[in-house]
Amino acid sequence: MPLIQHKREAYWFYRFLSPLYDRWVNPLFWTAEMRSRALPLARLDRRELETVDVGAGTGFTTEGIVEHVDASRVTMVDQSPQQLARAARKPPLARCRRLLGDAEQLPLATDSVDRYLSAGSIEYWPQPQQGIAEAYRVLKAGGVALVIGPLPPPRGLARWLADAWMLFPKEAAYRRWFQSAGFEQVTSIHLTAPWDGVGRAPYALAIAGVKPKPGSSPLEPAGEHEQLSAPMGFGGRLRFAGRFLAGSAAGAAFVPAAAALKLRAKIRRRS
Repeated sequence: MPLIQHKREAYWFYRFLSPLYDRWVNPLFWTAEMRSRALPLARLDRRELETVDVGAGTGFTTEGIVEHVDASRVTMVDQSPQQLARAARKPPLARCRRLLGDAEQLPLATDSVDRYLSAGSIEYWPQPQQGIAEAYRVLKAGGVALVIGPLPPPRGLARWLADAWMLFPKEAAYRRWFQSAGFEQVTSIHLTAPWDGVGRAPYALAIAGVKPKPGSSPLEPAGEHEQLSAPMGFGGRLRFAGRFLAGSAAGAAFVPAAAALKLRAKIRRRS
């Protein structure tokens, strides 16, 4: 399992990254243009839709959602209080409900929402299949789930860093998780990052499916979940520290690399 694909490591990763996220990190990996291409798959076609944004973070995806759905009908779920606190300061999101919660054990009732969205979160889930099954559970029959996540870099140092940092699922894995959870009418599109103008493979996938009937996913419930608050012994603390430091270093390496690629793509477009 990649180094930051653990709840505790991801929590502390964003504990330090949160102040820099909106200005320096998000514009390199998840842009307004990418968001505009992805959100139509969620079918946000009525203002009154009960909608949940899982792994909402500082609310960049939520800001796109509330352009189509009344903010009072939107619930933001994230395990990071620092990220949700930054989201609370954004005026368009002031009327959204904010919940501390886990994507694999959502604090929501079965058959309770019309739309489920999650962008840039699945790569941190220890059990992605369980997270997709939870999306199925909380949706009403006929509801739509949309998940946006990264695809593996094609080769080289970027692939090595990605494999060390967090989960970069293959497209077939996303589709398998949706279908195994019980979703039907599964559709997807590729998304390009700001540097993809230089002929690179698509950076991300947006994939959506429809829940055909009420109730929980037909999948058997997953076994024991990682718990953010679980006590750690001395050995556990050492393993956490090693994973956190090495994984954070791998993740940090992506930022200057992405910035350089974005600049190169901009220069090439101009020329």
